[in-house]
Amino acid sequence: MMAVLLAGCAGHPGEPRGALFEVYRDTSVPLSSKAVFEPARFLGTWYEVARYPVPFEAGCVGVTAEYGALPDGRISVRNTCRKPDGTVRSVIEGAADIVGPGRLKVRFASVPFVGADLWVLWADETYRTVVLGAPDGRSGWILNRDPVIPADRLAAARAMLAFNGYDLGRLMLVQP
Repeated sequence: MMAVLLAGCAGHPGEPRGALFEVYRDTSVPLSSKAVFEPARFLGTWYEVARYPVPFEAGCVGVTAEYGALPDGRISVRNTCRKPDGTVRSVIEGAADIVGPGRLKVRFASVPFVGADLWVLWADETYRTVVLGAPDGRSGWILNRDPVIPADRLAAARAMLAFNGYDLGRLMLVQP
C-alpha cells in the first residue's frame, strides 16, 4: 500500500523523517498476517491515523487509502497525501495482488518493476481498524474507517504492532 506510495511528499521542519532503508521492527520476531482475511470487507476508504516515518510521506496529513475490487480479482489502490491546509499534495494509484492470507503485493504504475509487500497484521472484527506492515519492517500503518480512532482500538492496534516486533516509540500519530 503505502510502502512506495506517496513519493514526492516534502517534509516539514522538525517532523520525523525515516530514512529510505530504516527498519522499525525486530525482524527476528516472526511477522504474522491475518489468517482469515476477507478482501471484500477490506475494500473502501481508510484514514491513516498512525505510521512509521518514511520519506515518501514526510509532511503528509489527512492521508487516505482507498481500496476497490478489480474485475481480475486484484485490488485497486489509491493513496492521497494532503497538505496541512487540506489541499491534495499527491496521489498515487496502483493495484495489489492477494498473494496469501492477509498478504498483498502492491505495485504502482509510477514506480515500475517494484512491488511492495504489505501484510494485514490485524483487523478488528468489524473491519473498522486495520494494522498494516511490511515483512522487512521498513513501514507500518494503523488505518481506521474514520479520521479519529477510538482509544480502545488504537490501543489494540498498537499492541498488534508490538506483538509483531515493531518499536512503538517510533510510531507517529497522523494529523487528520
